[in-house]
Amino acid sequence: MKLVDDASSYRNPIIDADVPDPDAIRVGDRFYLVASSFHRAPGLPIFESDDLVTWRRIGYALDGNQPTAWFGLPRHGGGVWAPSIRHHDGLFYVIYPDPDQGVFVVTATDPAGPWSEPHLLLPGLGIIDPCPLWDDDGRTYLVHGWARSRAGRKNVITVIPVDAELRHPLGAAVDVIDGDLIDGFSTLEGPKFYMRDGEYWIFAPAGGVATGWQTVFRAPTPYGPYRHRIVLEQGATPVNGPHQGAWVDDGRGGDWFLHFQDRGVYGRVLHLQPMAWGADGWPVMGEAVSGGDAQPVRRHPSPFGTSQGPRTLARSDDFADGRPGIHWQWEAGADPRTVVGTGPGLGLRSSPDGGNVRTLPRVLSQNLPGEPCTARVEVALHTTGAGERAGVAVLGRDYAWAGVCRTDAGVEAVVAVRTRDDQSERVIAAIPLAEPRIRVEVAVDAEARVRFMLGTTTVDPQFTAVEGHWVGASLSLFAAAPYGAPEAIGRFADFTIDVRER
Repeated sequence: MKLVDDASSYRNPIIDADVPDPDAIRVGDRFYLVASSFHRAPGLPIFESDDLVTWRRIGYALDGNQPTAWFGLPRHGGGVWAPSIRHHDGLFYVIYPDPDQGVFVVTATDPAGPWSEPHLLLPGLGIIDPCPLWDDDGRTYLVHGWARSRAGRKNVITVIPVDAELRHPLGAAVDVIDGDLIDGFSTLEGPKFYMRDGEYWIFAPAGGVATGWQTVFRAPTPYGPYRHRIVLEQGATPVNGPHQGAWVDDGRGGDWFLHFQDRGVYGRVLHLQPMAWGADGWPVMGEAVSGGDAQPVRRHPSPFGTSQGPRTLARSDDFADGRPGIHWQWEAGADPRTVVGTGPGLGLRSSPDGGNVRTLPRVLSQNLPGEPCTARVEVALHTTGAGERAGVAVLGRDYAWAGVCRTDAGVEAVVAVRTRDDQSERVIAAIPLAEPRIRVEVAVDAEARVRFMLGTTTVDPQFTAVEGHWVGASLSLFAAAPYGAPEAIGRFADFTIDVRER
């Protein structure tokens, strides 16, 4: 389908940044979306949109993962996996799994919060990707998948009856779809539960995050028997997956499908596909809506004819009131002692430093944009102990950082790198400073190669950013002091940051 590039069309991805495992709903004339947050806090980011194309983060449904003591350190790959969001009887519900504990529920009357404390609906290891359905007959069900890493099984979709308030199960769980019995299917997961025209529908991806496809199942009862059809594949496009998401009607007779694509270092980015219901009662998506193949569209007329807004989530922050903006998350449970002062700038206390930024609890992150970007960060140390450091990192499973470090001989501006194969950080550059402050510029190009500027000195660490554990890479601020050092009572380090796409 050839489409003129005009202001009333959008291009995918609509959010070119990490929005893992999205689910969305319409309530009135507004749309709401939730995403996974894994180990980060606050968790369960909530987004709002007027047009399905431009999304604004309005809050979080979870202050932090529980138990607090366990998540006081970064638990990469743990915490909140794929959630769902629903609205029933005037209440918003977010249902999320912790694969090491079970399925939790939080509720709110306003999606911007406040949200309730988590309630454990379904305890158990490896129960993932839950989604409730209040059906037309007044019954309530929960559908979910399985993680083999915890449960010893996967590629299975299970349904269990629950009470209408999502407080407890009401009966036995039933495996309704076994992917091992479907030719070519593997890693069937991420189910979303719907009703349409008296039938039960499960939208679920299979085949793997970066290599799979989107499938739709339909049955006359919640327990089956289910027939299936593959409705969206990568085809001839560069959009791998395409993976799990949400069917949303626009309130004007149109239907849409939100899903993610795995872009590696940039995370799971958000796409919007047109959707329609065929004469045979099955949905079609993407180019198939206009008679083409069942593959993603790259550009399409906007649902409401509106122009497209920002496509990434990275934002500048002068920390005018001394607090992080809504676009920041901690790499571990938020410690109320971490942020010090009321501005200007962000004052941080230090983390005990084992020489690895990935293990520090007091690290503040925002998603790396999916486009080339530059971040300018002002860093200042306020204490005087040897080994103290503060800076900005491009953080994933590997990382590179730049900032200020104190040594026995004085103060240095430093660039260092650590990969999974390194036993310790490798210092790439160390430049003596007259005072413990510097402006650091971080540039990330289209191939995710990272370069730094320390003041006026350019440093190329020969480092390419990589993704984290289930998340994309991030721009991260941190402050650290050697183990055993007295904790600073006041401000340890100050930051401001200016992020620009290039």
